[in-house]
Amino acid sequence: MSFAKSEFKWNLIGLLGKTIVDLIFRTASVEVAGCGAVEEILKSRRFILAIWHSRILLVSYIFKGYGGVALVSRSEDGEIIARVLQRQGQETVRGSTTRGGLSALITILRKISVSNRPAVIIPDGPQGPRFRVQPGIISLAKKSGYPIVPVTYSARRMKVFDSWDRFVLPAPFTRCRLVYGRPLWVSKDAGRQTEEEKRLELEQELRRITSAADHCFGHEIS
Repeated sequence: MSFAKSEFKWNLIGLLGKTIVDLIFRTASVEVAGCGAVEEILKSRRFILAIWHSRILLVSYIFKGYGGVALVSRSEDGEIIARVLQRQGQETVRGSTTRGGLSALITILRKISVSNRPAVIIPDGPQGPRFRVQPGIISLAKKSGYPIVPVTYSARRMKVFDSWDRFVLPAPFTRCRLVYGRPLWVSKDAGRQTEEEKRLELEQELRRITSAADHCFGHEIS
């Protein structure tokens, strides 16, 4: 496939993806929990969003006007996510824990350091393990001084895919619940043990709020 045809295909995928996301969440009823603890942080735009791979859709929709910098893998699935995020007004930096992760994190750090822009990290991407935080987000928080804001969501009616991440796709006109967790800071002089403690703390908090969001609708996703 020529570059022009390939670019046309991916642009079309990005447009279609954004259109579907807009359709779902413009018709959905969205309630928000836990905003009080992070409201001032969100206003500052100086933060790092942490989202599980399976729960990105509503979060990307809610934050589409923030002009964030998102780390997205170089995989084909990552290309789909990147094109949708770009259509939503976000900038994407390509990389993952296995391919170009360090270089990508340095690029994100540079970009968010020169302006008030949030970073967006999917800490269990691109291929899992599911609901396990990789250490890159902790390094970014340490270097930037930005707090990590855990966020997730669930929906009353949704399709749960049989994929490694158990990706969720809400139905149109359904009820959704977006949940913020407790923000987490990593000191710039944190050692390896402290970094690991923070990684586990973030992982536990993301698991907690995701379970709470699911249980709100009676879901138990294994």
